[in-house]
Amino acid sequence: MTFGQTRLRWRNSKDVNEERLNSFMGKMIGDVGAAMNASLMLLGDKLGLYRALAQGGPMNAAALAKATGTAERYIQEWLSAQAASGYIEYDKPSGKFSMLPEQALALADEDSPVFLGAVGSLVGATFLDEPKITDAFKTGKGVGWNRRSECLFCGTARFFRTSYKHYLVQEWLPTLEGVVDKLKKGAVVADVGCGHGVSTRLMAEAFPKSTFYGFDYHDGSIEAARKSAREAGLSDRVHFETHSAKTFPAKGYDLVCFFDCLHDMGDPVGALKHTRSTLADDGTCMLIEPFANDRLEDNLNPIGRVYYAASTMICTPASLDQEVGLALGAQAGEARLREVARQGGFSRFRRAAETPFNLILEARP
Repeated sequence: MTFGQTRLRWRNSKDVNEERLNSFMGKMIGDVGAAMNASLMLLGDKLGLYRALAQGGPMNAAALAKATGTAERYIQEWLSAQAASGYIEYDKPSGKFSMLPEQALALADEDSPVFLGAVGSLVGATFLDEPKITDAFKTGKGVGWNRRSECLFCGTARFFRTSYKHYLVQEWLPTLEGVVDKLKKGAVVADVGCGHGVSTRLMAEAFPKSTFYGFDYHDGSIEAARKSAREAGLSDRVHFETHSAKTFPAKGYDLVCFFDCLHDMGDPVGALKHTRSTLADDGTCMLIEPFANDRLEDNLNPIGRVYYAASTMICTPASLDQEVGLALGAQAGEARLREVARQGGFSRFRRAAETPFNLILEARP
């Protein structure tokens, strides 16, 4: 597809390179299609369309509508859009749609290590909250989690669950010095900024001799975390309380964790100072942060693109709504986080592990 076949007539058109224009417009059309389809991803996830297609396909619109209790005419349009996006497959001779195993892993299997079905909720929240963020751009003020759309909380919990389920116990905790042995014998753990408590529950299920405390300043998230702990039968040793990162009670913790939240805090230095005071003498602080290089130019890539967008719409406004408002952002990078830990009273700091999406950092007194 070309966009410069007719003579370009506007001011400074002599500076326009048609090949670059065609390339850029092609990219923009692709991005517009992705943006429009985010809502269809949300629909497909909420209505179970991906799951039904993955399990029962190949199917036509009538069959998928019957399997999911939905209207055939809407399903026909949804299927067509998904096929045009390359999210599902279309077979012209049969007129049926299906999913490749790789597509199903990303969109239909919530226990998959590459599941992205929750992305629709996150994207939806950024659009719903756009007026608040637009005002914040003008005033410089923040937008706290207590003012965000409900789908942001559920979407965040499900999005991060994918990495936590497949990496936290299996790979991240074992990279910390002596921590797994303590957890097996019976440790006391704090999960700060726990949200809905997904990370807390995963650790508790893996280490039945240890006791876990989840803290978050958002009452609604704590209520959801408590409900999930009860349903999982963990209430006897998993406790959730409403506290900020600077007020949670000290219990001589063997491990204090911050899962993808330190950069959201207004005063991360203060949070780590408080954490240092709550740790046992040989305790460990684990920071899970979005993967980022230290220089902006090294983050101009697809993952940086996602994280800078999330940082603009979610993370930075959250930090600016709190005291200090340091606003580290989701692409803070290891060097800045190391300095925050140093100011917080930690003398030992290292990158224990990494994934394409996360930095796993260990801080010790």
